[in-house]
Amino acid sequence: MNKVETAVIRHNYFDDIKQLTKFGLSLSVVFSSIAGYLLAAEVIDYQIVLLLSIGGYCMVGASNAFNQIIERGPDAVMKRTMDRPIPAGRISVNVAMIIAVLLTLSGLVILYSINQKTALFGAVSIFLYTSAYTPLKPVTPLSVFVGAIPGAIPFMLGWVAATDKFGIEPGILFMIQFFWQFPHFWAIGWLQFDEYKKAGFNLMPTGEKNKKASKLVIIYTLFMLVVSIFPVFRLTGDLYLLPFSAVLIFLLGLVMLYYGVKLHTDQTDKMARKLMLSSVLYITLIQIIFVIDKFLH
Repeated sequence: MNKVETAVIRHNYFDDIKQLTKFGLSLSVVFSSIAGYLLAAEVIDYQIVLLLSIGGYCMVGASNAFNQIIERGPDAVMKRTMDRPIPAGRISVNVAMIIAVLLTLSGLVILYSINQKTALFGAVSIFLYTSAYTPLKPVTPLSVFVGAIPGAIPFMLGWVAATDKFGIEPGILFMIQFFWQFPHFWAIGWLQFDEYKKAGFNLMPTGEKNKKASKLVIIYTLFMLVVSIFPVFRLTGDLYLLPFSAVLIFLLGLVMLYYGVKLHTDQTDKMARKLMLSSVLYITLIQIIFVIDKFLH
């Protein structure tokens, strides 16, 4: 084997590990954690930022790896997932398990070095994702509710990492990301309905793509919007928003709400895709707005 072939194999194996840990999704989770840290930190400790980034990535990457081990059968029948490393046969289940366990242990140790509460919430997140959400996906649409709990932890995790405390401030950050996940994942469930059905999954709250489901999308988007701007009333401890920032967040939420209403009236995949894309934009931009707003106080 020449040097070029060896380099290609290494590159491909590195890509497979990125797929196994869902590199892009894991980075977005790290981004949320750092945003939460910046909101709480009086003085930025870059060592903690680094530890939170690495530890957070390890925990999310481990969750995704365990998820792909458990779901290797369904992944093999869906077009969007059949080329993942395990169903495609590029990584064995045993190797994936070793990677997942090593990432879990590394992540817990790193987060514990920040403080015990950060490690605890990290452990709760990975446990719920792998032991509750993933097994429930083929059983009930309520799996989305269960999955929303570990999915909402990253934003608040950064605050806990900075303060070693859990109170109303990280609670609000948790609720923002918790309610956000319902319209986001239901939009994905709408788009991938046939693929999920083929694999034995159904993420839609009513079991079907219908007006009852889209009505729930609207309701949870409204919950998300209210919680997101609630800090403007200064009833949430050290976490608060300036009125201008609250208006910006409100307007971003109205974009999501608009596409939720359009999905309800049109019942089309096109509107579900626009809702999904607007939800990604929303959660990213409001975290940036929260952080910028904090430094304007």
